[in-house]
Amino acid sequence: MMWPSIALLTFVTLQRLGELVLARRNTAALLARGAREVAPEHYPAMVALHAGWIIGLWLLAPGRPVDLFWFAVFMGLQALRLWVLATLKDRWTTRIIILPGAPLVTSGPYRFLRHPNYVIVVGEIAALPLAFGLPFYAIGFSLLNACVLYVRMKAENAALKSAVIMK
Repeated sequence: MMWPSIALLTFVTLQRLGELVLARRNTAALLARGAREVAPEHYPAMVALHAGWIIGLWLLAPGRPVDLFWFAVFMGLQALRLWVLATLKDRWTTRIIILPGAPLVTSGPYRFLRHPNYVIVVGEIAALPLAFGLPFYAIGFSLLNACVLYVRMKAENAALKSAVIMK
């Protein structure tokens, strides 16, 4: 049966494309309000990683059974992703955008973690391939993601600190 894997891949692909549209809109609005982008040089690597992850899953996962445990984990992460988006509202973007004078968001999941979205992405990059029975794929992309997140979080923390909004 191919339809469960195709349906899940379609959901994730459409979700990510929708998020890119939202991120682009939010980024433009923030920049129009005087925000500035920080450390854009790593962004193409991040986009390539996520695009490669989805493309690879489209090549390997169709027709594979969907493990219900890992599917449930992945869907739980989607609920957390919505919580992050709802908390950040128009400040959510895929780039590092600093809006001078804006306070650091400390509500929602940010009460518990400094970077909840990154924790969610780490989980997604592992859980979705595991839902398709692709453990080596999950490990490989998790390692690549760790490299990108190391650079990203270092740049983001430095940017927030320099904006004097980090606690």
